[in-house]
Amino acid sequence: MRNIATLSQLVIYRNLLDDPLMQSLERLLSVACEPSVEYELTASLFKAAEKLGLSGNLWQSYLIYRITQDENIFTVAVEKNKGHINDSLRRAVLHDLSVVLSVLTLQPMPACSELISTFTPSTTAVSDALHSLMTFVLSQDITPERLLNKLIAFYLQYGSGATAGFKAFRWEDGTGLVGISHTDTIALDDIIGYDTQKAVLIQNTEAFIAGRPANNVLLAGARGTGKSSSVKALINRYYSDGLRLVEVPRHQLQHLNTIIETLRQSSQKFIIFLDDLSFEEAETDYKYLKSIIDGGIEAKPANVLLYATSNRRHLVKESWSDRADSDDIHTADSVQEKISLVDRFGITITFQTPDQNEFLRIVNGIARRNSIALPEEELKRAALRWEMSRSGRSGRVARQFVTHLLSQKS
Repeated sequence: MRNIATLSQLVIYRNLLDDPLMQSLERLLSVACEPSVEYELTASLFKAAEKLGLSGNLWQSYLIYRITQDENIFTVAVEKNKGHINDSLRRAVLHDLSVVLSVLTLQPMPACSELISTFTPSTTAVSDALHSLMTFVLSQDITPERLLNKLIAFYLQYGSGATAGFKAFRWEDGTGLVGISHTDTIALDDIIGYDTQKAVLIQNTEAFIAGRPANNVLLAGARGTGKSSSVKALINRYYSDGLRLVEVPRHQLQHLNTIIETLRQSSQKFIIFLDDLSFEEAETDYKYLKSIIDGGIEAKPANVLLYATSNRRHLVKESWSDRADSDDIHTADSVQEKISLVDRFGITITFQTPDQNEFLRIVNGIARRNSIALPEEELKRAALRWEMSRSGRSGRVARQFVTHLLSQKS
């Protein structure tokens, strides 16, 4: 046995030893292994680096990456207590970070050192935040105390465990929150028009991020006008400020309580996104949603808001039988019960179908951003012909028209 620091000395970050790659590295650190073990680990590191976008010295990069992804009593305490940890936990974490820094100075893979020292992945590189952290950890003057403070700041901003590094999530039965690796990259500036609507949405969202009172929001109106895109664009603008999105389809509304409780302990701010929300007459899930929005005995956490989109202004379908010739003695009460769901949202933002001039402005804006050089009059005539052959005017129809033009380029 070599008398050096090994990962087996970890206490708080001991979950790292459950990783097969870390187990292989630990064997290399602990005993003199055959070169074949090094090559096996190198092959595994290449696969992981290509998948994750890691670069540089692969075993060092991978070890730091696993530290940022680990969920343990330290990372949970950081998020739960907004960065504050007690002295005993601090001492334990400093012990682990001393071990990690000692391990990072070793050269456990001499046979493959040249192969793994300057790897560049063909996939998208890691986030700027993670790259910055890796550079910091490998700097010459790093100390366990400085690394501890850096990790606290990192976990507070980006989370740990299941939430680390993802902008958006879905909920899976039996698994819980699952990160979405490839999210829509749309920006708010890509949504042309609807400036007043976007301004209201931005103001409410920025208040939420800043910890000020903010409302649940319903974005209602015509199809294809940018309601869903506006919500998704918020995550791209405010991700670095700690904003995240959890998409919950209608058939998963029964899990909302569980989802909200899962998010409660996080230091990030979450928008629960209910896209294309509406209910038929016979459906009663809207009553469940009403109680969730209003809150029961247990208060809704301050780091969670609900943003919903719908093509229906009142969300729940009504029929004339609700208003007349009904068996319900208290007809007015039944109607109010159905339309009152909208009242639970503090803000309702309406996206109306654009008129012809607004539609042409949207087309022109999207076309110019895609470097389409058609003369303005020719673009206008072609856009109007396209619109007449479709189901109406909307931002979606405008984007489809521009996509059609792009497909015609030689």
